[in-house]
Amino acid sequence: MVVKCTMKVSLFVILVSTVTTISVHGFSTTLEGPFKPETAPLDPNLNPVAFDLPEPDPSFVQPNSEFQPEQVSVSLSYSFDSVWISWVTGEFRIGEEDSLPLDPNSVQSIVQYREFNVVTRSRYATGHSIVYNQQYPPENGLKYYTSGIIHHVQLTSLKPSTLYRYQCGDPSVSAMSKEYYFRTMPKSTSENYPHRIVVAGDLGLTYNTSTTLRSILSNHPDLVVLIGGFSYADTYLTNNTKLHCSSCQCGHNGTSSDCDYCYSSGKTYQPRWDYWGRFMEPLTANVPTMMVAGDHEIELQIDNNLTFSAYSSRFTFCSNESGSFSPLYYSFNAGGAHFIVLNSYTPSDNSSDQYTWLESDLRNIDRSETPWVVATWSLPWYSTFKGHYREAESMRLILEDLLYSYRVDIIFNSQVDAYERSNRVYNYALDQCGPVYISTGAGGAGKLDTDHVDDPGNCPDASQNYSCRASGFNFTLEPVNDEICPVKQPDYSAYRESSFGFGMLEVKNETHALWSWNRNQNVYYLAADIIYIVRQPDMCPVYN
Repeated sequence: MVVKCTMKVSLFVILVSTVTTISVHGFSTTLEGPFKPETAPLDPNLNPVAFDLPEPDPSFVQPNSEFQPEQVSVSLSYSFDSVWISWVTGEFRIGEEDSLPLDPNSVQSIVQYREFNVVTRSRYATGHSIVYNQQYPPENGLKYYTSGIIHHVQLTSLKPSTLYRYQCGDPSVSAMSKEYYFRTMPKSTSENYPHRIVVAGDLGLTYNTSTTLRSILSNHPDLVVLIGGFSYADTYLTNNTKLHCSSCQCGHNGTSSDCDYCYSSGKTYQPRWDYWGRFMEPLTANVPTMMVAGDHEIELQIDNNLTFSAYSSRFTFCSNESGSFSPLYYSFNAGGAHFIVLNSYTPSDNSSDQYTWLESDLRNIDRSETPWVVATWSLPWYSTFKGHYREAESMRLILEDLLYSYRVDIIFNSQVDAYERSNRVYNYALDQCGPVYISTGAGGAGKLDTDHVDDPGNCPDASQNYSCRASGFNFTLEPVNDEICPVKQPDYSAYRESSFGFGMLEVKNETHALWSWNRNQNVYYLAADIIYIVRQPDMCPVYN
């Protein structure tokens, strides 16, 4: 008996009869697909509009001590034996252009750490610290933002699948954090995987974010991947006035006045980054969290055209370790899964640095060690919602063949504030060797996308220029099967719904991974959409 993917099931059993044969009971698998397209009805009790947490929220309050570490986070290096610890000391400053920033050399960057259940002396690691500025347009007396001191320390020579305890700060001034914990990734072999990997997009800083965060923590993940839309600082003016563009949709000619006002003015309220870091600390300080930049992280600075300053300063990325020179695209291993992070708003044509790096990274993957290859970026290629429909088409035209030839298994996106899972697809056609595309852009922010392009009146005008800040060149939409938009939910779309929540990936072995979508309005152990994604390497070998 085949159980529908949308069935609420809380138990599953895997029976392994031989090394190469697996029998799955209780959930559907992609081997049974392609599935008939399904759309879940909108919950009438669900408010599709997210409301931001107010500035007086208790979780936003800075610690009392001047140099008390805050906004603590841990992220992975390229391989299991190293992680990065990051934190902030000192209060941010908002003032005139010539206001003095904090001195990064005024406090040390030290981490004390040891294995959790082993009686040994603590080890020490030191790192570096920085301060970044956000420059605003000079008119109207806008204030300049200078961050607190941001520390980054790398811990090395760690054991695989091991729980560590740590404190960070500066012991010389009695400014150490409380004790936190993290578990390292397993060794990269076809038999080792982190137990639970949470994937969420566009979390923001709303009341819905609170629910999502509680649900994520209750599932005790080993790794978290957050895709775009973190602080939403770019939806606030420098005087902390909220703009009505949390879910701003650029017009299909790329010239929406609302979007220009929201994103091109350079006016952002940077303290919301500090609020977000404090709010997320219960998760980020204890679970390795990997960041994927989206459009809300661009934050163009008018005076020098700098972009992604807050994003690239506040977090650490294993860019150099994975052969990249940019925090916007990099890769890392999580046991037998190789993750590739790309950026939708950075050039990706075949002469770009991002393309060159991606091709090299794919070519060097050893599928005997990391049989699973997962890619992620913000702007989706395959989405049937009206919001952001085919905005990344130029990126798809350039990169899809490359990802297909190297048999990338799963692709995660966000940006669209809804959930959607595809059948295996390549070039808009069902293909048993194509990736499964999953959009998880409803982590809590913005307004839920509820309109589909196959609904009457929702198809964009293909004759207009279609760029809208995505990387690549300006172009006009070309028809797919003689249509700019489908007239019904297309075959490649297996399941879609409008709800806030997060996803979870549980890789069981080199061929089977359990994927689930967890709605906020449901209790944490029930999934709205759940399926085994199954690899078939013999049928779909890598070629290049």
